[in-house]
Amino acid sequence: MINDFFNLIFPKLCSACEETLLKNEKIICTKCLLTLPKTNYHLDKDNPVNTTFWGRVDIDMAASYYHFSKGSRVQKLLHQLKYKGGEQVGEIIGQHYGYELKESEYYQNIDYIIPIPLHKNKLEKRGYNQSESFANGLSKSMNIPVNITDLYRKVDSKTQTKKTRYKRWENVGEIFGVIDNHQLSNKTVLLVDDVVTTGATIEASAQVLKQQNCKVLIATIACA
Repeated sequence: MINDFFNLIFPKLCSACEETLLKNEKIICTKCLLTLPKTNYHLDKDNPVNTTFWGRVDIDMAASYYHFSKGSRVQKLLHQLKYKGGEQVGEIIGQHYGYELKESEYYQNIDYIIPIPLHKNKLEKRGYNQSESFANGLSKSMNIPVNITDLYRKVDSKTQTKKTRYKRWENVGEIFGVIDNHQLSNKTVLLVDDVVTTGATIEASAQVLKQQNCKVLIATIACA
């Protein structure tokens, strides 16, 4: 009764559409879960996200859950996740996407889920890694452990999107590194991030993982 009264005064809103959540709904309303623009790219090897990396880095598969567009509900979700302390947004989305990835022939026999790491300075400022929240949700539904210890960010770098492809390749070892404990050697890893645009950051981290002879799969919340 106390909770019902509190929710009447301060109603919980859907992070996507900002409508009031029903009693059995959490973070994202049922209507949004059913109508947000899914890509279904995890079912198609020739999808636009996967082909983005062709000729850049040797990955086995890449896909995104949602289509991103400015002013959309997906943008609102990402804004809540990244800037409004909405860690649970990433976990909920990850959990739902994980159930779908489990049914894809391309996302099988994965050893670890690895979120793109933040530099320690940015992590201290934000308080959490939004990609790790997404990874934790995927882990719950896919029953695969999350590894946040072996891939790390060396420098608090600026975006790579304006660098040439050669410059991005040249700086790979300067941006990301792997703890030299052979934990990732010859493993199949699912590398995850919140959104993919040019793919430069994912490319850089995937290159480092490939140096450990990893088989690399990629999943993001959205693609622009």
